[in-house]
Amino acid sequence: MSLKQQLESDFESRKHWALRRQMGIPNNRRLWVCACMDERLPVDEALGIRGDRGDAHVFRNAGGLITDDAIRSAMLTCNFFGTEEIVIINHTECGMMSAHTDTLVRALREKGIDVDNVQLDPDLPELTLKEGSFGKWIKMFNDVDEVCARQVEYVRNHPLIPDHVTVSGWIWEVETGHLRPPHFRVGEKVNTNKAMGAK
Repeated sequence: MSLKQQLESDFESRKHWALRRQMGIPNNRRLWVCACMDERLPVDEALGIRGDRGDAHVFRNAGGLITDDAIRSAMLTCNFFGTEEIVIINHTECGMMSAHTDTLVRALREKGIDVDNVQLDPDLPELTLKEGSFGKWIKMFNDVDEVCARQVEYVRNHPLIPDHVTVSGWIWEVETGHLRPPHFRVGEKVNTNKAMGAK
């Protein structure tokens, strides 16, 4: 290959990267990921992808929760950007399990915040919470396995997500640095003779 050809090829690659939305080019893996914002959850390492190099659209928030904004992003990528798979990643030791909702609401009130009169979106002033609903909006949870499994079913059955989209959920174990399905802990299966199937 001549230098001219190499330079032209490099330019075409950069052009496709920069203009991929205009050109209708989906992300490399046709993947949308919803994950917790926790710094102990390395999304690329966990999934074996390069999200920052075009493999996926990665959405992160506190808890890796399917909120209205998560649905908005998933709807756009699945219906208009060629995404065909959704992966939800929650993790052990999540801060969203570290306090009770009432404790957080009380702490915010003590800081002088009127939690019954909070603007959620400056472009949608009509989007408000009913009095007493702020705690539900925070979305604290008790069981990471249960919340992951529940979210998978919610997304799988959501009218804004096409039926052909594959949806799965996984738990990142911060203590082992590995993924596992919800409600399945390998460690519990190998530590007793009963679990090993001894007869």
